[in-house]
Amino acid sequence: MSASPRAPALVLEPIASVAGTVELPGSKSISNRTLLLASLAQGTTELRGLLESDDTARMLDALATLGVEVERVGESRDYRVTGANGAIPVKRAELFLGNAGTAFRPLTAVLALAGGHYRLSGVRRMHERPIGDLVEALRSFGADIHYLGEAGFPPLEIRPASARAADRISVRGNVSSQFLTALLMALPLAGRAMTIDVQGELISKPYVEITLNLMRRFGVEVAREGWSSFHIPPAVRYASPGVLHVEGDASSASYFLAAGAIGGGPVRVLGVGRDSIQGDVRFVETLERMGASIRVGGDWIEASGRPPLAALDADLNDIPDAAMTVAVLALFADGATTIRNIASWRVKETDRIAAMANELRKVGATVEAGPDFLRITAPGTRGTPLAARLVANASIDTYDDHRMAMCFSLVALGGVPVRINDPGCVAKTFPDYFDVLHTISRG
Repeated sequence: MSASPRAPALVLEPIASVAGTVELPGSKSISNRTLLLASLAQGTTELRGLLESDDTARMLDALATLGVEVERVGESRDYRVTGANGAIPVKRAELFLGNAGTAFRPLTAVLALAGGHYRLSGVRRMHERPIGDLVEALRSFGADIHYLGEAGFPPLEIRPASARAADRISVRGNVSSQFLTALLMALPLAGRAMTIDVQGELISKPYVEITLNLMRRFGVEVAREGWSSFHIPPAVRYASPGVLHVEGDASSASYFLAAGAIGGGPVRVLGVGRDSIQGDVRFVETLERMGASIRVGGDWIEASGRPPLAALDADLNDIPDAAMTVAVLALFADGATTIRNIASWRVKETDRIAAMANELRKVGATVEAGPDFLRITAPGTRGTPLAARLVANASIDTYDDHRMAMCFSLVALGGVPVRINDPGCVAKTFPDYFDVLHTISRG
């Protein structure tokens, strides 16, 4: 089933059922956050089970360019990071960060306080993803940041600057939670008490929870007033926790759990469960609402079920990545499924609202797309077999977006073949995704 890294297309034959166990790759969100925190900490940190993907490769390359000592432990997925104790060693560098938002946004904030001269760039899509709110927040703190292209977007140039005496800065919360995450991770380097005020409603709160949890592991406790103000104490420094295990990726778990919910199952994923710090584990609550049978352990989750699923109307702002999987599950539901409060999809790897609407229509769904919602009605008539309702051999464009490719692989569980264009885009977070899917597929 596997394809070469950037093969033009992969045809998935119909999958009659699924069952088995999947060991998840490490979380992208945790991997890149811990790499950066370990680099800023005092002491050496061993990160176990780090994700191997394009996004983490961009962060690793950037840290090496910046003079941070990172050593892979043998052929394992473990890395040993020698922290720079809050001071970036290299003061002049050019960094290419691909389309890795979890690298670009935090590094922008950290380097704005590093006292050096840096240029940060990425692929064309990264240059279309907004960063102006983060830049303005950093400028209010005295950072010297310049746009090298269109104002409000990468690429960026950061020059040495003296921080102002301000002890409060503000940032909008309704575009990307990565802006707040970047500020939270960087401002302990300022060496004094700081308060970050969030303007408007903060989206994707569970991702900020991941940030706060990991900062705590590295010795920095952030106090907060609800989701509107965050207080960083004075004279704090990051300190290595020694060893940190990277959880499995909860967003990646959604594809296999969804497969179990529509392909019989049971499918069990290892690496996330009741003890996870990732908000996307709440995807299982949505699966249960749609009729799946779910079992959960400390570090595993299991799903089973068969169509038709129950349609739902849900605000999925807290699980924006896993919400994409729900959009494809709507093909297997009776009635119209509405996914609300997902405006952040428009500034991800692609405009995911537009992309998802386009591709769902190709397989026969009726789709209404709004500024922050999708309403999806499965094709055909109730009682008609799925294979007769879905469009066979639909050619799914993936927009260089790993999650589009993985989501639409689930169409094969509807009894029809599906063509996934540019399947190699899954390398961003899950390079061997299609091989792993094959291991649990039957018929």
